[in-house]
Amino acid sequence: MLVIKNGNVLVEDTLKKVDILIDEGKIVKIAENIEGDHETIDASGLTVLPGLVDVHVHLREPGHAQKETIKTGTKAAAAGGFTTVLCMPNVIPFPDNVEDVKNYLELIHDQSVVNTYPYACITKKEAGKEVVDMHALKALGIHWFSDDGVGVANDEIMKEAMTKANQEDVMIVAHTEDMSYRKPGACVHESEITKAKGWLGIPSACESAQLIRDLEIVKECKNAYHACHISAKESVEALKKAKNDGLNVSGEVTAHHLLLEDKDVQGPNWKMNPPLRSHEDRMSLIEGLENGSLDIIANDHAPHTAQEKNQPMDKAPFGIVSLETSFALLYTEFVVNQKRWSLQQLVNWMSKAPAKRFKLDDIGEIKEGNDADIILVDMNHEYTIDASKFESMGKNTPFDGWKVACQIKQTFVKGKEVWKKEA
Repeated sequence: MLVIKNGNVLVEDTLKKVDILIDEGKIVKIAENIEGDHETIDASGLTVLPGLVDVHVHLREPGHAQKETIKTGTKAAAAGGFTTVLCMPNVIPFPDNVEDVKNYLELIHDQSVVNTYPYACITKKEAGKEVVDMHALKALGIHWFSDDGVGVANDEIMKEAMTKANQEDVMIVAHTEDMSYRKPGACVHESEITKAKGWLGIPSACESAQLIRDLEIVKECKNAYHACHISAKESVEALKKAKNDGLNVSGEVTAHHLLLEDKDVQGPNWKMNPPLRSHEDRMSLIEGLENGSLDIIANDHAPHTAQEKNQPMDKAPFGIVSLETSFALLYTEFVVNQKRWSLQQLVNWMSKAPAKRFKLDDIGEIKEGNDADIILVDMNHEYTIDASKFESMGKNTPFDGWKVACQIKQTFVKGKEVWKKEA
């Protein structure tokens, strides 16, 4: 048995000075001063939180291991306080059939250091033409389907996918992007700010138009639906209306869309899809989380090689790495600096809420009977983000050099230490 002692533990949305007893990967007791001949972790001076849950991560392997591997990506997750990640299906081969998904699951089992669940594609090879066999893939434990990286353009194909999702009780997780709105070479939000820099812009309707279409199909098919990386105020309003109409829908927002705007863009490390939008959009995202229009903070961790990112703005790939920085950045900005959110709110959006929405049992909270997925955090440790020291192979971040107010010290998955900050 293992006991974590002397920490300030987040239990039932309250910080309490209690000990946590762990046996066979489970939390078996939470109480003051647990005694006994147990292995002991001294958490004096630290805050003990449930492991974070990220429903949107790109691990790149198989197919793009020069960018990231399952091992390096999940080590990055652990370093950032994430004990559970869901990995997107734009790998090679695509996880769109039983044989390739079985192989993918074996690779994840062998290489991952945190709980890792793969998405399967909505359509074969994410081509938007033929819906995958959801029934056969669900039998392998796959409950979430996404063509992340592209939108499903054809209305009838998306309707077929949502009909099958409802029949199988699985979730459609959609990257909404109507490419008719996006011109070749477009790389930032369409605004006067970015136009003045000579960059071609992507309008908000590129995201919101297809989202609105999807929500109309959900109304008919009555399936579970989750919207990836919401960036535009029109999308927030669409989700709010859908929820008011009683639809089974949810939406996520990334840390970078909560922290940055179009005026902040300096080069390829600020290039992501969807792009950083206006101040008005960013405030709508923040308020959308607070009023329940949005449900989850995710990362869209997207590693690339330095060579790939070191290209002109219109040629460099979209995406940044974020697993190792998001919690500290958001805590610093919204809990410490602005005092706008409580620690409990932030942890809910990054742990309990995603676990509940994606039906991941026994995680997301520190409570008896749950898995011992736990992180120890020094909430008063200021440091400067240094991308060169990331566990991730990707160093493509706009936050290099930012100062943050807390640091992850130790990460446990099912009671096993999977990462520890070097002294």
